[in-house]
Amino acid sequence: MSLEKVTDVDADGRATGERWSAPLDQDWLEGFLRDVFENHHEGLSFGPIIEGAAYEMRPPGKPQRVTVSDGYLTVFYGRQGHFHLCIGRNEGAQTSGGEALIRRRAPGKAEFFRGFDRDGAPVMWGFRMRNGAEEPMLDLFFPNPFITDDDQLADAPDWSRLATWEHVRNRWIGAPDDGRDRLGKGFGKG
Repeated sequence: MSLEKVTDVDADGRATGERWSAPLDQDWLEGFLRDVFENHHEGLSFGPIIEGAAYEMRPPGKPQRVTVSDGYLTVFYGRQGHFHLCIGRNEGAQTSGGEALIRRRAPGKAEFFRGFDRDGAPVMWGFRMRNGAEEPMLDLFFPNPFITDDDQLADAPDWSRLATWEHVRNRWIGAPDDGRDRLGKGFGKG
């Protein structure tokens, strides 16, 4: 499967990034999220990005377990915590809010993205998901060659940190390597 790519442009016609819409069905989302959190957790940061707040949490390691129940994926890290993410139809909402609440909780939009610097070179890679009311549910940032493990700007790019993006691009997006991912110079340098 190959997902369709859309290029984002600003008011001046400059490309600011690219997006690939992802399927919204529960099985597909479960497969993707399990793969990323279980097999590619090192260097990830995640959390909702909302107006006025950005939550960029790091997984403490591989989750102890990932489960799905009543439309919710739960990623459990033991004593370090867990999170729930609605990825399907939550029948439990039927008693408290009916179909309107079921539709609001369910994913309404999911997409992979690649953000560009001023010269149009990629400097950011990730996945985001919004609910049926278009509210942020998850922003997932893949390891970045321009950011170190301790969240500092890197002196020189570490291209090995693109491994998660390359895996996702090949397996989940189905897009060939266009040769652009290693053209960036970093944040504020392009």
